[in-house]
Amino acid sequence: MKRLKLLALAAAAMVCLARFSPAADDFAPAADDAAKVPARGEESKFIRLRRTDDDRPAAMETAVARYASEKRPGVGVDLVGAVHVGDKAYYDELNKLFESYEVVLYELVAPEGTQIPKGGRTQRSTHPIGMMQDGMSTILELSHQLNCVDYTKKNFVHADMSPEDFSKSMQERGESFFQMFLRLMGTGIAQNAAGAGGASDAALLMALFSKDRAMALKTVMAQQFESLDGVLSALDGPGGSAIVTERNKRCFEVLDKQLAAGKKRIAIFYGAAHLPDMERRLTADYGFKRSGESWLSAWQLTGPKAAAADSDKPKATAEEPAR
Repeated sequence: MKRLKLLALAAAAMVCLARFSPAADDFAPAADDAAKVPARGEESKFIRLRRTDDDRPAAMETAVARYASEKRPGVGVDLVGAVHVGDKAYYDELNKLFESYEVVLYELVAPEGTQIPKGGRTQRSTHPIGMMQDGMSTILELSHQLNCVDYTKKNFVHADMSPEDFSKSMQERGESFFQMFLRLMGTGIAQNAAGAGGASDAALLMALFSKDRAMALKTVMAQQFESLDGVLSALDGPGGSAIVTERNKRCFEVLDKQLAAGKKRIAIFYGAAHLPDMERRLTADYGFKRSGESWLSAWQLTGPKAAAADSDKPKATAEEPAR
């Protein structure tokens, strides 16, 4: 059971971490500019587990965090957190939100010029993380991001590395996909020893034999997200990592071009695990401050009545940037 629980924790990390095209091959390392950003531990959360009044898991949610700066009047940058498998209604809501931006910078380790057709991929991913996400979407009865988000919109701009650049960066840093999983598993073991591993072994075992196994496993998996901060910090390492820092640096190169082109309402749509580092960069290097936030339900963990009630709540929309 301990091994299964640790795998669940690692899988939860992968849900909010990386997105690769079906043709992408390997992983990449990170940056040499960590000293330029504020110290870790000060950043905001971009993924959370919302609970009912009686402390039962109700929904796993991702943030839409808004940033503005007096030095850049009229400009607003939103960090839109993503999990790569979720409820279809979650992606439908994101598609509506993205219509309100001038430009949406999105993650995808893929060759420059890659086109994602509306309605998704024609083949399953061959990358280990992509395969894990595909498997989770089936087991948990969730939809896959690449099949639901409309990447054909004119305001979508690719802001990630190519597989070749990613692989080269990884080699230069001596990092590997296997090392990443060893870090995840090692941190998971430490959390288990400290009693901070999220859902209990009994809950995981009960989920496996539940009549509604998909919902039960989804609930157990969502609880792992409450333990992800330490896991993702270990994965990124003190000097950064390819999977987070180097890709974020590439995204901000694209952000610079969009700002120089006069764009004022910009969304950065990346896995939630990337966003604490992005927030530090926006604060330290661009002078932005967090001006507001809203939350979207990525996984509904309650019955149809509760889900319907939740759908009546105000939806996230892009606001006019502070002036």
